Formats: sequence, C-alpha cells, structure tokens
Amino acid sequence: MIVHPAAAEVVSERAVSGFADLSVPIWAWLATLVLILVLLLLDILVLHRTPKILRTRRAALETLMWVAVGVSFGAAVIVGFGGKAGGEYFSGYLIEYSLSIDNVFVWALIFTMFAVPALYQHRVLFWGIFGALVLRALFIFSGVALIRSFAWLLYVFGAFLLYTAFKLIRGGGEVNPEENIALRVVRKTVPSTPDLDGQRLFTRVNGRRLATPLFAVLVLVETTDVLFAVDSVPAVLAVSREQFIVFTSNAFAILGLRALYFLLADLHARFTYLQQGLAVILAFVGIKMIVSHWYEIAGGVSLGVIASVLVVSVFASLKFGVRDNVDDDIELYGLEQPPPPDEP
Repeated sequence: MIVHPAAAEVVSERAVSGFADLSVPIWAWLATLVLILVLLLLDILVLHRTPKILRTRRAALETLMWVAVGVSFGAAVIVGFGGKAGGEYFSGYLIEYSLSIDNVFVWALIFTMFAVPALYQHRVLFWGIFGALVLRALFIFSGVALIRSFAWLLYVFGAFLLYTAFKLIRGGGEVNPEENIALRVVRKTVPSTPDLDGQRLFTRVNGRRLATPLFAVLVLVETTDVLFAVDSVPAVLAVSREQFIVFTSNAFAILGLRALYFLLADLHARFTYLQQGLAVILAFVGIKMIVSHWYEIAGGVSLGVIASVLVVSVFASLKFGVRDNVDDDIELYGLEQPPPPDEP
C-alpha cells in the first residue's frame, strides 16, 4: 500500500488541530478491505479449516503473526502517508489492542457460562470478529462525522472516557452476560435447542430449523463488543480524526484477538495491574480530547505515554501481582493446558 504523496495529495498542507489530514484514494480503501477479507479467509479456510484447540505455543505463534501483520500495515502507512499518520495509526492500534484484552476475558466468561467446548470456540469468535469489524466501521464513520460537524462532542467523549477510567480504578465495569438484553430477546423470540451440533449456529430437529447454543453465544460476543466499542472508538478518536487511520488501527488490532484469546484467557489473574493501566490510558486520552481546543498533545507523545503505561502495567502485574487465585481462575475459564507426560 505505497502511495506517492504528490499523486494522491497524501498529506494536505493544512493540518487540522495538529492531526494528520489525508486524502486517501479509493483504490487504497479497496486494497485495504480486500487485504482484510483475504486475511479472514486465510484464517477460516487454511489455518482453522477443521475445528481444533489452540494450545499455548500455537496461540502464541498466531498472536505474533497477527501483530506482525498489524505492524507491517503501520509501516506501510508511514511509507505512504508519512510519520505523523504512522504515529496516529500505532497509537490507535495500541489503544484498541490493550482495551480489547478485557474483551478477551469477557469472552472466556461467556464460553464458560454456556459450557462451550474449546474445540468450537474459534468458529464463534471468527464470526464475532467479522461482525465486530462491521459494527466498528459504523461507529467510526459516524463518530468522525459527528466530531467534524459538532466539535463540542469532543468534550462529551472526553468526559465519558474519564468516567470510564474512574469506574475501572474503582473496580467497576464488569459485564454480566446473564443481564444482556439481546440474550433475553434471543431466548424469547428465536426457536432454539439446548443441544450443540458441532460448531453449527443452526441445526434441524424434526424438520425444524433451530438455533444452537452457539448462536446465543455469538449474540453475546457481538453485543459485548458493542459495549467495549463505546469506550475504545472515542479513545482512538482522541489520537486521530482520519477515518482511514481509525478504521485500520481498529481492524488490524481486532483481527488478532482470536489468537490472543486462546493465549490469555486462562491468565486473567496474572494481570493484576492491567485494569489500572487501562484506566490511566483512558484518562490520558480523555484529557487529551478535552484540552485539544487549547493545547494539542503531539502524536509522538501520545504513542510514548500509551506504550509506557502498557509496559509498566504488564511488568508490574508479572513482577508484583497477586497470584493466589491463578489456579482457580484457570479452572474457571477451562482453557488450562494438559501437563507434560512426565509430570504427575
């Protein structure tokens, strides 16, 4: 995705409020969407054509692969659109990726509640990610348009992010799948069967087409993603106002969440200070959004703060975190790996 600056008028001479101002050609949008579609097809038709349980080593390798894809696209953004655009992309990517970690733990809770075998979880997450991409696109394009039309919404978004950060610090913000309104609607309106039929969302019983429990799980995954998007999309809009940058940073972060789920879902208790770190990030971007009218925090500074907070919170969790409940947490999420043969 290399775009010649002169031919495409990549970065305008005017930079609105210090943000990168891009003129992205239609072919670049189409190429990016085709790339995302190819990656999704590669995942479902090649890497996971048949149901399988992702063990820790395989999940780690796939996580690294998706991170490499996201970083490579960021490098292409720098080459095609310049360093400012690249800095905004990586800031948005880190924000979305870090905030999505909480989403991963909620997925684990949903799968546990419905007793979904690990063998079928990837297929549900594939369709969940596909739906999340569509919903995030709607959120992003409407959010950017609203900010351009109603500048005062910056203060509303900023205040909401500060409120969310406060809730995280106090230990709030948990999601209870049983209280999900969409799940209640599905249970009342969609004919369903309590029995699984492999990884199918729908099956036939006595000639009737019925939804399997995996359909209800998918609905929960999608609706909880909407809740998380309410936090993460405004947070990314604090570091970029370009639809192309905000969408792609979200998309490439989301694409790797399936592998990240199988890597981290059984390690929730080990990330003791991650929630506090996410609260600091949300508070920072909320303040950045509120003060942007009077003072613009440089993109490089934003990227440095976000990366530093993530590194410190993860290091503190691994070094000083409370580990007493790790075994209970692993048993809860049901993704523990079998011990080596030589262990008792």
